[in-house]
Amino acid sequence: MGRAVSVAACALNQWALDFEGNLERIFRSIDIAKRRGARYRLGPELEICGYGCSDHYYESDTLLHSFQVLAKLLESPATQDIICDVGMPVLHRNVRYNCRVIFLNKRILLIRPKISLANAGNYRELRWFTPWNKARHVEEYFLPRIIQEVTGQETVPFGDAVLATKDTCLGAEICEELWAPNSPHIEMGLDGVEIFTNSSGSHHVLRKAHTRVDLVNSATAKNGGIYILANQKGCDGDRLYYDGCAMISMNGETVAQGSQFSLDDVEVLVATLDLEDVRSYRAEISSRNLAASKVNPYPRVKVNFALSCSDDVAVPTCMPIQWRHHSPEEEISLGPACWLWDYLRRSKQAGFLLPLSGGIDSSATACIVYSMCHQVCLAVKNGNADVLADARKIVNDETYVPEDPREFCKRIFTTCYMASENSSQDTCNRAKLLAEQIGSYHINLNIDAAVKAIVGIFSMVTGRTPCFSVYGGSSRENLALQNVQARIRMVLAYLFAQLTLWTRGMPGGLLVLGSANVDESLRGYLTKYDCSSADINPIGGISKTDLKNFIQYCIENFQLTALRSIMSAPPTAELEPLVDGQVAQTDEADMGMTYAELSIYGKLRKIAKAGPYSMFCKLINMWKEICTPREVASKVKHFFRMYSINRHKMTTLTPSYHAENYSPDDNRFDLRPFLYNTTWSWQFRCIDKQVSKLEKKEGISLVEDVD
Repeated sequence: MGRAVSVAACALNQWALDFEGNLERIFRSIDIAKRRGARYRLGPELEICGYGCSDHYYESDTLLHSFQVLAKLLESPATQDIICDVGMPVLHRNVRYNCRVIFLNKRILLIRPKISLANAGNYRELRWFTPWNKARHVEEYFLPRIIQEVTGQETVPFGDAVLATKDTCLGAEICEELWAPNSPHIEMGLDGVEIFTNSSGSHHVLRKAHTRVDLVNSATAKNGGIYILANQKGCDGDRLYYDGCAMISMNGETVAQGSQFSLDDVEVLVATLDLEDVRSYRAEISSRNLAASKVNPYPRVKVNFALSCSDDVAVPTCMPIQWRHHSPEEEISLGPACWLWDYLRRSKQAGFLLPLSGGIDSSATACIVYSMCHQVCLAVKNGNADVLADARKIVNDETYVPEDPREFCKRIFTTCYMASENSSQDTCNRAKLLAEQIGSYHINLNIDAAVKAIVGIFSMVTGRTPCFSVYGGSSRENLALQNVQARIRMVLAYLFAQLTLWTRGMPGGLLVLGSANVDESLRGYLTKYDCSSADINPIGGISKTDLKNFIQYCIENFQLTALRSIMSAPPTAELEPLVDGQVAQTDEADMGMTYAELSIYGKLRKIAKAGPYSMFCKLINMWKEICTPREVASKVKHFFRMYSINRHKMTTLTPSYHAENYSPDDNRFDLRPFLYNTTWSWQFRCIDKQVSKLEKKEGISLVEDVD
């Protein structure tokens, strides 16, 4: 009858400018889709070159190599008898567009440029591309000779059109267009398009997946239809982790769900769905049908091909499923772990080195590496040949098979506790016990000799010897002595990362991991060029609150009992002298604010777009039960003073896994000055005036109450 259509959505771990690897993964996805009976294959956004090419999009080489890859796809027998929808940049009349190139049997059917570009947060598409602003308009695109020689076509349709096959009609959206208030699928659905496709380059943010799923399902809930979403996955060269979640939905319900986190480079979802279910669903929505009778039609590209078979009465179709979401703790365990694995194997290093202090942040980082080792062993057990080959290259053993996470951890993960005279035995013991439980190669060392040598050079040159404040020194001396310890640890971390494997008779070097959380970065509670300065940081986009919850998750799921004492200990930098052998310095006392308060400040500053005055106005209501307006004003002022004084540190912040929408990452997500007028005189004066008004009003109320 020709009603059961089989379609495929792909999640590919593409890598920016890795044209050879990207081509191989696209071929694999097409092969899997065909073997599972799909007649249409959808891939991620800009999959040929990789989404994260950034300013490489300006280069003509990127366009040239993309067309070279497209030619390989077109001429291959592997792409026959299936509609292939791939993403690449295209230059049309000297304007660069982010495009879908849809082809069948060596002929390009349509080049569809992106209409709504992503240009907020981590996205800068307007820097490299121009949106297609000619709705329902198609032009001729003159193909380069390298493509003409394969297809025999001189020109192809370029613009906002839909495909009309022998049995249905398909329309494309590209990533951001799903999120736009005037998404194309609305008008396309009214014009009779039954299958909507979306090729995405959407990255992971904690607690975001449900938003994407809800948008896809709602796209067809009101208007009916089939929605196919493909997405990139993995680390393609920077701070973002693209989190897959390929999915297929029909009439508002999910029928196929892809994984959000996995080490599989290629994942293909295939669903067989009944077009009559779409048609009957739409038939009873009278408001939809009235609107459809007035819609402005789309140009249709006729395709002599069907997504269904003529004899499909007995073909089973997919039924709705319940989407399974990860908890935030699972997301932290899996997302950064997959990101670390991609970074490790693609950087061709031999492992990681982490300065392990025995505190929550560095312990959480160690647990993420341990989770990565779990994922590697699980992938190998499940037959993932790519992961096995990468693991063998990393450990330099062609016969090695990672089976035990602790044993694999010993090979690729070095932890180092760097003690000083200000370190407690408790943190040393905690670090050692955690290292034993996860299996890392652990080093204990003492930095006192190096600290004394550097302070000795200063004393020799100046004739003055700085002292900690507990010994009568000034605050300047106290801070300088803390910073010396912190910076020496950074130097030693890189020295041991370069040479530890050499001392063990093993080849290669180690990547240094940082462990400053998003709240400390926001406040600037870190020493510039200390152990927060590393190669990469898997927790730099995660809040202290979420990290504590993640530690509890690891206790329960990885049976890491060493974490219990780490959880119960107050966070401390251990850079000031001990008092009676006990730690007297704590992070929250040093910062003058709690981590819970910091998270609130961060969300208001970035997500709510609040300056000092707006933040004060919001917090006097949020905290009215626990703080007076004057106390709120004092807290807000202190935060903004500390934030602005320390903002310069964000310019050298270690590249961190992006997981929170209030990240202060200066690279491209949170663009701010780093030289502020830290008095905030005008802003703080506005706050003071408002406090006076509120206190005066409160005084009047009190008098009225007394009367």
